[in-house]
Amino acid sequence: MSEPLLSVEGLDAFHGDAQALTSLDLTLARGELLALIGANGAGKSTLLKCVAGLVKNRRGAIRFKGEDLLRIPAFEIVAKGIALVPEGRRLFPSLSVEENLLIGGKVGRPGLWTTAAVYELFPVLRDKRHAPSTSLSGGQQQMLAIGRGLMSNPDILLLDELSLGLAPVVIKQIYELLPKVVGNGLSVILVEQDVKRALSVADRFMCMLEGKVSLEGKPDAFTGEQITSAYFGT
Repeated sequence: MSEPLLSVEGLDAFHGDAQALTSLDLTLARGELLALIGANGAGKSTLLKCVAGLVKNRRGAIRFKGEDLLRIPAFEIVAKGIALVPEGRRLFPSLSVEENLLIGGKVGRPGLWTTAAVYELFPVLRDKRHAPSTSLSGGQQQMLAIGRGLMSNPDILLLDELSLGLAPVVIKQIYELLPKVVGNGLSVILVEQDVKRALSVADRFMCMLEGKVSLEGKPDAFTGEQITSAYFGT
């Protein structure tokens, strides 16, 4: 069996004195889409931020291609091939759509994703490329945030709360495009509140409860009742 692209071992993380993750283990294979599900406060976003190097108060091991990332700063982690699309998009409000995309490509990693490729995936961004990012709708901002992450040509894309605050028709559109995003061997960890939708696209899922893993495996290996029980801890 080949070594996983990403492995997390015995990860503890804290927000001040409050422990957010406890002895958490995770693996991600090349080309795999892993869905992280769980109630608010379960630790899903904290886990992504730990992998991306944004949460410093942590201990354990986070290995990417065999290299431990735990002491490596966030900007170096992006350059190594892990990109985070954060909850709430976090676009640069003073920059245009195209300038936001170009910032994402500043790490200089070679690959398939260019501004032209992002515009082909999300044509509306091409039409608005010179507009300020603040002029976009919520769905368009999410497309821009995904495009900015892809512009770094990552090996792993971390998608935090992909559908949060978006209209159902926009969510449907983004999920229909997701296979094009994760093609060509890209690995994805997807944090999503819409459990049914997340499981419909995931190769594997991990349910979190109070900073620990309560259930994991392939979506079709468990009943809805088992997943619900793991989600709520009942």
